[in-house]
Amino acid sequence: MWDEKQIIEYLKENLKINRFKHSLGVRDTAEKLAKLYNVNVYNTKIAGLVHDCAKCMSDEELISIANKNNITIDEVFEETPNLLHGPVGAVIARDKMGISDKDILSAVAYHTTGKEDMTLMEKIIYIADYIEPGRNFPGVNDIRNDALINLDKTLLDCFNNTIKHVINKGQLLHVNTIKGRNYLISQYKI
Repeated sequence: MWDEKQIIEYLKENLKINRFKHSLGVRDTAEKLAKLYNVNVYNTKIAGLVHDCAKCMSDEELISIANKNNITIDEVFEETPNLLHGPVGAVIARDKMGISDKDILSAVAYHTTGKEDMTLMEKIIYIADYIEPGRNFPGVNDIRNDALINLDKTLLDCFNNTIKHVINKGQLLHVNTIKGRNYLISQYKI
């Protein structure tokens, strides 16, 4: 498995500068949350660092890698291929970077859509991607503060905001996001 320095070099070469800075911010935010919620800190940092490793690939590249790796391209991925950067990023992390930890790979794969019954690491990466220091939108500071208190409530807020954003843009909602939101509400009575 590549060490953090090797991953950073890869990201510098393959991401735009703002996306690279975002990845460092997600790594740092994920590390903070992992310490707070007693999750493997190193693995969570690595997941945060590599989560967007496929973000700057073209739609054609994402679809090609997805097809070669038997990633199901549903109607939402077909309509918005950029959402594939999560599952394809997990493939790159596994095949190019030698990351074999299933928790890391799953956190990378689902950071774009979420899913039902997410692990703590998956929740942390999804939330860290949403609240890292470079993010600046109305209400982000409240969500950052909530992340230090209740991860499930924060995840629900992230899902709700994402769903509203996607609806406002007139785009398709991924079923994983809807299932993730519904699972949180039904399991935790949030």
